[in-house]
Amino acid sequence: MENIIEIKNLYHYYNKDSEDKVTALDGVSITIQKGEFVVIIGHNGSGKSTLAKHLNGILDSEKGSVIIDGEKLTEENYWNIRQKVGLVFQNPDNQIIATVVEEDVAFGPENLGLDQKTIIQQVGESLKQVGMENYRNHAPHLLSGGQKQRVAIAGILAMRPKCLVLDEPTAMLDPKGRREVMETVKELNEKEKITVVHITHHMDEAALADRVIVMENGSVVMQGKPREVFKQVEKLRGLGLDVPLATEIAYDLNKEGYHLPDDITTIDELVNYLCQ
Repeated sequence: MENIIEIKNLYHYYNKDSEDKVTALDGVSITIQKGEFVVIIGHNGSGKSTLAKHLNGILDSEKGSVIIDGEKLTEENYWNIRQKVGLVFQNPDNQIIATVVEEDVAFGPENLGLDQKTIIQQVGESLKQVGMENYRNHAPHLLSGGQKQRVAIAGILAMRPKCLVLDEPTAMLDPKGRREVMETVKELNEKEKITVVHITHHMDEAALADRVIVMENGSVVMQGKPREVFKQVEKLRGLGLDVPLATEIAYDLNKEGYHLPDDITTIDELVNYLCQ
């Protein structure tokens, strides 16, 4: 399958000219295929958000390269790359700028210079994709956190990106809002075939991915299918990370003498095995 993102030997430093220099990315190399749903996990300071900001040129690398859909990211083509890679941040209030939902979603397409008919069409389609078409005339500040985040996602979708990068989009949401956003993201990936790079601290969200990438001290230290990664419970704990609740319960039961598979990742799987 064709790659949409290729990261080669990427380095980034904070305070690089001072004694307090921090290596945020330490030779990271990653490829992500078109249509893939990849989750990146790691504790605070592991380099996840720094990596995300390199995917559409918010940050410049010190060394290495970022290739998006076959095009190397440079200062000259930031605008073109940002049309291919849409970035959604943790706090939707930082991305919503208009006083009416449809006007906010239209902001991106308007800046692309699209004609009015195309903008109206893409705004309508994007709101429908995230299940917010009935709120197009609402004031964003009256929406719930989950609804605001879906509007922020719609604003990115209206620019027709090939890849959606989400930097902890559910971190500030309650369980209902988290569920709404994750259902939207999964549907966009499965039905619309949009490539998703999702950064999260929630391991149950990571269990939904095609592939999990684990970062530590600016490097990739583990990667694989969720089942392959999360069954390494002790290694993840050593990195200061949790595992999905079902995985943790199965792990603890096995230590007490039960014989459950070591790659359980969902509560439904756990219940089925226990009922057997």
